[in-house]
Amino acid sequence: MSYKTALLCAGAIGLATPVIAQDTTEDTRLGPIVVEGSRLGQTATEVGSSVSIISEEDLEKLDFDFALDAIASAPGVTINSNGAFGGSASVRIRGASSDQTLVLIDGVPVNDPTGTGGGYNFARLDTANIARIEVLKGPQSTLWGTDAIGGVVSITTKQPDPGLGGSVFADYGSFNTFRGGASIENANDFGDFRLAANGISTDGISKADEANGNTEDDGYDSTTLSAKGGLNLPKDIRLDANVLWNDTESEFDSFSGGAQGSVADGDEVNQTETLNGNLSLKAPLFDGRLENLLVLGYSDITRENFTDGNQSYYAEGDRKLYRYQGTLNINDMNTFAFGAEREDTSSGDAEATIDGLFALYEFKPVSELTLTGGVRMDDHDSFGSETTARLAAAWSLTDQVTIRSSWGQGFKAPSIFQTTYVCTFCGLTEPNSDLQPETSEAFDVGVEWRSTDGRATAGITFFDQETENMIDFSFTEGYDNIAFVDSQGVELMGAYQFTDWLNVSANYAYIDATDGDGNALTRLPEQSGDITVSVDPDGPFSGNVLVRYNGDETNTDGTTLDGWTRVDLTGSYALSESVELYGRVENLFDEEYQQILGYGTPGLSGSVGLRLRY
Repeated sequence: MSYKTALLCAGAIGLATPVIAQDTTEDTRLGPIVVEGSRLGQTATEVGSSVSIISEEDLEKLDFDFALDAIASAPGVTINSNGAFGGSASVRIRGASSDQTLVLIDGVPVNDPTGTGGGYNFARLDTANIARIEVLKGPQSTLWGTDAIGGVVSITTKQPDPGLGGSVFADYGSFNTFRGGASIENANDFGDFRLAANGISTDGISKADEANGNTEDDGYDSTTLSAKGGLNLPKDIRLDANVLWNDTESEFDSFSGGAQGSVADGDEVNQTETLNGNLSLKAPLFDGRLENLLVLGYSDITRENFTDGNQSYYAEGDRKLYRYQGTLNINDMNTFAFGAEREDTSSGDAEATIDGLFALYEFKPVSELTLTGGVRMDDHDSFGSETTARLAAAWSLTDQVTIRSSWGQGFKAPSIFQTTYVCTFCGLTEPNSDLQPETSEAFDVGVEWRSTDGRATAGITFFDQETENMIDFSFTEGYDNIAFVDSQGVELMGAYQFTDWLNVSANYAYIDATDGDGNALTRLPEQSGDITVSVDPDGPFSGNVLVRYNGDETNTDGTTLDGWTRVDLTGSYALSESVELYGRVENLFDEEYQQILGYGTPGLSGSVGLRLRY
């Protein structure tokens, strides 16, 4: 039996739970927000690292179809996409490259082992199954190991709600775009399950900018299936299984040396299939004081490109994760977490293995102050050992003011592609054997304020990060450690509840990121920000206005890509307690802009849909 088959069987076992709904008479109350990416079960007020949390309510309120657009709302985060609907999309945190962003789905890494730098393509990740997105900024390698050199995007999928229920939704919009999905779920004393399916199909727009004479639309089709289940076993033991499968087909355009951005209309198609999942067992001991967690994780990706109907590229790889974490709750003041991980990755016939040991300590001398420290040692089968450390503090100075600060180190082992690539046109006959891991060190400090009546919030964070031995392409050595990056800046956020029905929130980031020669990093705006106006009066209607700004960027050819401002509208109307009409208008003022030189973006467009919850 293959590892993939075993994972699917585990998911089926986890879903084999009773579906008899349980009556409940107690009110459900929301507790403090727990940051899953902290690995210590810390609440949002206890985490010293800078974290942006995007809730399920945020995703629905602004009607984001793709996680990429939601993540872009976090201050200090920059996105780049080479064309709408299924292109190649990257997420950069505080100037770090997208390959230096670790992506977790339910705590399991899903970065692409076949990619040039081992990054993650955010273009295909639909929001239909997402309950929350956490963006942890700065090096998090002590917590999560390699790839977390610039930050972590931690995605939590939806949990089943008590009782038998579910939802169905469908919407239709510009570019002949249809999106729909359905789910069914149940949770009771014995366990829970959730099954969901969703998809999107669109004629799309031309990936190469239509303003440059490219008239051929590039379509996109995607199907996602998910299964999640758990069993509540005796002595508070919990068994969970999650499976997420996605299949996409995306048309894209061709290389053209004389065109803007070297891209023009062409008959190119990408087909990608991914499978992610995990099986976990939680087993508390000593009256719950020692929490034990065992996790088996797996992710698999297959990518094919076709040119004029003929296969022009093929890649397949997978990632296997074995993890144990023990968390000892010594007393109210002291918590100690420790664990071990093993990660096996493959791309084609090449393989890599990394073993990690970590220890984290939380000390709360008083209830208002949380101090966290950690150390981790990772041993790579090709690059030896690397040790990283971190320190963080969160101090609730008053009920209105919280101060946060963190310092951390990061490292990223070279990808399989980088260690096996032979640059024949560079005159080389073998890969560069002198490659070393990338490393980083960063510090940030911030303060958050909340008004006594809870109507106003504001925050500011300063950060400084240096990355050494960055791997880039060289015409003499192929891939080589040739880059140094210094990134520093400030992030601002604020919100004000003017009335019970009117709220305004905003964020802004200034990032000054340069290489070792003092040149500004490419495809990275110095200034970016969002403003959201939300209207939610008593009654069936609610609406939002989102204004997004992205400043000037330097292109890879040294020219400047103009900044842009886009305005989106979203709204919903409750036809009944269970039926909702919703819609959105994107790019209200038909702004013409590019995220990457030569690649187009949608003009004025929109959609309307219907959602049923049962």
